[in-house]
Amino acid sequence: MTSGNQPAAQPDRRLTVVQMLPALDGGGVERGTIEIAAALVREGHRAIVISEGGRLVDELEALGAEHVTLPVGRKSLLTLRYIRTVRRLLRDERVDILHLRSRLPAWIGYLAWKTMNPATRPRLVTTVHGAYSPGRYSAVMTKGERVIAVSDSIVDYIRANYPTVDPERIVRIYRGVDPDHYYPDFRPDPAWVERFFQETPQARDRWLLTLPGRITQIKGQLDLVEIVAGLKARGVPVHALLVGGVHPRRQDYWHRVQAAIEESGLGEDITWLGPRGDLREILSISDVVLSLTSKPESFGRTVTEALSLGRPVLGYDHGGVSEQLRAIYPRGLVPPRDLGRAIECLLHFRANGAPTVSKNNPYTIGEMKNRTLGVYQELNHSKGPRG
Repeated sequence: MTSGNQPAAQPDRRLTVVQMLPALDGGGVERGTIEIAAALVREGHRAIVISEGGRLVDELEALGAEHVTLPVGRKSLLTLRYIRTVRRLLRDERVDILHLRSRLPAWIGYLAWKTMNPATRPRLVTTVHGAYSPGRYSAVMTKGERVIAVSDSIVDYIRANYPTVDPERIVRIYRGVDPDHYYPDFRPDPAWVERFFQETPQARDRWLLTLPGRITQIKGQLDLVEIVAGLKARGVPVHALLVGGVHPRRQDYWHRVQAAIEESGLGEDITWLGPRGDLREILSISDVVLSLTSKPESFGRTVTEALSLGRPVLGYDHGGVSEQLRAIYPRGLVPPRDLGRAIECLLHFRANGAPTVSKNNPYTIGEMKNRTLGVYQELNHSKGPRG
């Protein structure tokens, strides 16, 4: 596995880099795509993103990057028609690096790339953002000339499920946060705080728990309902916030969560805020931030954001979240889905004060950007056939 320092980006050689993903509506993959695009532009390179679009496109283009709207993430045989379109774009725009970030767009990009002249086609980078169901469909994420793994747990996943992948092609690059934006002394504007509690009066003067993340079964919203019920039964004046959007395909699950809240009599104790642009402020006023994913996550971005703000995090001891908490806040680890232990840990935090969060945070956006652009430059300078 390649884990050392890659060469820094060299401003005398302008790169054209294409990143592909399904859409730009929000989430960790999308945010990382925009951050790398911003780093490329700042270093004088050209950044292009191919996706179906979404609410983050304006932000991307405001940074000086370009967006090409193609529905490369739609699960339909008709999506295969975009292979030719992508191949033509890669050729006409003289793309140096093709970076694939999600499985279906990766297949479109990979098949376009594979049918180009090996001597002149772009260098190929893939990022394994999660522990996908192993198999041929997911194997496309290991086809890169460099395969970026976002945590050591993902390195282990690749080695276990795709043993033919050359370890030298794997590069572990943690995702990171901006320490100028997330830092322990951050305090939200008092006007924001007052406005927040005017809009959410049921949360005022409560012990505040926050579970950030899209409303999906793996994110643990039903676990949160049980945890809040357990804390209330012990007399804790708790209020929980759910922060994240609901995809149309997840409406059935969201109805289950709402039914569980009502059946538990917690209608005034759990508030869904939807997707928010002020998550940093919400995390900063939370007493504890939760990570309750039922499946091991590759890396918990909001975990690092909360810890960088000095906020305690309670999370399940598996996947990348386990790595993050072991490095910064081991007292917040509980066995996966052990709701009794989670409740006892939170009761201990409430009664005794949560342990102080270490200020030693190795997960910075600067490191992520430098390492990723270093991968691009290292590949671009490599000799020999591409792929």
